[in-house]
Amino acid sequence: MGKVYVIGLGPGAEKEMTYQASTALEKSEVVIGYTVYTGLIRERFPDKKYLSTPMRQEVVRCEMAMDEAMKGRTVAMVCSGDAGIYGMAGLLYEMGQGYPEVELEVVPGITAANGGAAVLGAPLMHDFAVISLSDLLTPWEKIEKRIRGAAMADFVICLYNPSSRKRADYLKKACEYILEYQSPDTVCGYVRNIGREGEDAHILTLSELKDTEVDMFTTVYIGNSQTRNVDGKMVTPRGYRLEE
Repeated sequence: MGKVYVIGLGPGAEKEMTYQASTALEKSEVVIGYTVYTGLIRERFPDKKYLSTPMRQEVVRCEMAMDEAMKGRTVAMVCSGDAGIYGMAGLLYEMGQGYPEVELEVVPGITAANGGAAVLGAPLMHDFAVISLSDLLTPWEKIEKRIRGAAMADFVICLYNPSSRKRADYLKKACEYILEYQSPDTVCGYVRNIGREGEDAHILTLSELKDTEVDMFTTVYIGNSQTRNVDGKMVTPRGYRLEE
């Protein structure tokens, strides 16, 4: 029977796709994904059969992948970043219970958290929490608890999906919760279009971040109490002792 590779493409640029992801795509006959993501690889893999859907049709895409695999084909389900971090891997495993003949294999990719961290410097050198501000699948009340909990515990916080037209004030709200536990001077940063054309990065304070406009293509980093601006880079010390 067929096989489905669940592939994380990374930020989008070919140079940031892993060798394992590239190899899995070469082996695949059918590529399935959100329209934007399949568009990122069509030129590099022109001989594949492509099936795509708009946003918010994740279940449909998984059904398409399973149906193609049941025909004996090798299928690539592509996701941005890492397939197991806000990607399609979990849903495919859930749905895969109804398709025991189909083999699933997850192929990891560079997620926005570490892709953007490399642009900013080294903000994730110590314990950190990744939180999505999208409330499409998670109630805002639960998101608020997670933000407050992470801030109270002095985690570095990485925020995915920080804003949209319908959620224009969500980043502001998140910063206000964090300001209950952290200094207004806490070092923060954000990166837009990580690894893609138009990449743009900024380092600023938590009080400045609260009034900053971002979009869905932006990943936000809020430092902990030890995070520093080191020569224009956002750095969270791990605690190694420097020899004098």
